[in-house]
Amino acid sequence: MGSFTRALRSASLTLLAALSLALAAPGVRAGAIEPVQGQLNPGDEGYVLTAEFDIDLGNRLEEALVRGVALTFNLEFGIERKRWYWFDERIVGRVIDYRLSYNALTQQYRLSVGGLHTSYATLAEALRVLGHVSGMVVADTAAIKPGNAYTAELRLALDKSQLPKPFQLDALASKTWQVESRTLRWQFAPGVVGR
Repeated sequence: MGSFTRALRSASLTLLAALSLALAAPGVRAGAIEPVQGQLNPGDEGYVLTAEFDIDLGNRLEEALVRGVALTFNLEFGIERKRWYWFDERIVGRVIDYRLSYNALTQQYRLSVGGLHTSYATLAEALRVLGHVSGMVVADTAAIKPGNAYTAELRLALDKSQLPKPFQLDALASKTWQVESRTLRWQFAPGVVGR
């Protein structure tokens, strides 16, 4: 009877110590991307996309970024034309890659889109620029016909396939790497252009 009581007391002390360590440790904040707005307007060169996202990387991604892991984000945009007799027709589909990295030597964050690279002093500034899309031509004017109803879709997500292999395995098992926005959808119908 005495050994059972000692074992029970030892197990409860171990459980209490683990619980107190878990409560005392700082919480892991999961990342999130929230779409604020998306807008499509006719411009001189075609239809121009303007969008805004609130981006929070979370503790784990911020730590990985500072330790040298570059993060690639995909901005996915599409336009579909409604058809009553068949599936909706995909008019436009684009994916733009943004690469966010940290340079420990200069202590700056670098945001790359295609061949364009820009450096920022703070992560908040780099995320603000990453989350702001302005003046991006996404469709020719000829592709969007006046009088038809269209649906625009917009989404921003971390591309886990671009992570180093050990992080890809961790991303499969952990929700802290699931940083993506919900798909923002809106309807639009271009007006008839005057003669």
